Amino acid sequence: MKPAVAIVEPKTPGNIGTIARAMKNFGMDDLKLVNPPEFGRDSEAYGFAGQAREDVLPNYDEVTFDELVENYHTVGMTATTNEDASHHVRFPFKTPRELAESLQDVTTDTVLIFGREANGLTNEELSRIDEVCSIPASASYPALNLGQAATVTLYELRTLTVEETQLPDVSRERADEAEIEGFYGAFSDLLETVGQPTEKHEKNMRMIRRVFGRAHPTGREIATLRGIVRRANQRASASDTPRASRNDK
Repeated sequence: MKPAVAIVEPKTPGNIGTIARAMKNFGMDDLKLVNPPEFGRDSEAYGFAGQAREDVLPNYDEVTFDELVENYHTVGMTATTNEDASHHVRFPFKTPRELAESLQDVTTDTVLIFGREANGLTNEELSRIDEVCSIPASASYPALNLGQAATVTLYELRTLTVEETQLPDVSRERADEAEIEGFYGAFSDLLETVGQPTEKHEKNMRMIRRVFGRAHPTGREIATLRGIVRRANQRASASDTPRASRNDK
């Protein structure tokens, strides 16, 4: 189920708009605001919301923190975590990617709760929620801007909320195995033509297979490379013929 997104006591309308836009980007539409500032159509909230100004933002619900706790499976976002289980208000925690995996099995209504720009969620608030989520960042400066934190988190949760992106299916474009094997054959022929020592041939071919096995080339890429290797083989063969003829004399 697509989670709702709640912001507790946001001070900057622009951050509300930024989060609404991120929700629209990643397939979410249920925005909750706890004690928000006033903002209208001419505010930064609408200016920063992009296309979310037409649906996500104007359809927000103003709620209390108590209502979130009472009606949802709650996930509190925090930049600062405890180091171990001896202090358990902010521990244990999940990263956004781990959260996406765990929420796949949750069928109840869920809400992601983001705190205030200056100091996030309080310990008292976090003690009342079901689980904690934190974005891995530099230990010297782990605090992200509220809008940034929400964007990163919602991006990681896109597997739960976005059925289709604007990106093509890269895996579908991978060259057929027969095409790739044809390239390997052409490359093997080239090694023989240029006089690569026989004892190195198997090792070289294994390295080439590993490189292209990791690269997942497209059909067009492998066809182009095979053509280049074929022409190199032809040139090498042609340049070798006169020398062979001179040596026979």
